[in-house]
Amino acid sequence: MAGQKKIKSVQDEVDLQDNKQQEQAEETEQISLEEAFEQIEEVIAHLETEEITLEESFQEYNRGMKLLHKCNETIDRVEKKVLQINEDGGLDEF
Repeated sequence: MAGQKKIKSVQDEVDLQDNKQQEQAEETEQISLEEAFEQIEEVIAHLETEEITLEESFQEYNRGMKLLHKCNETIDRVEKKVLQINEDGGLDEF
């Protein structure tokens, strides 16, 4: 019986972490580029603390990577919209 409670407790913890990651992913989709950069700085600061556990550092690393991916996608979209002046004085998409 105690083994079943422990397994259920571990499963509950895994489910809770999955829910947190899903919420963070949804938040990441809705933030501006500037906010994403600020959050990346917060992640880095948290990772540099000595009090962080291995599990927390893994979660923060994943959060930072998702934020970085969001930043890269946003920058790529902006770069595609930038126009470049061609030799004839017209505009070409960059």
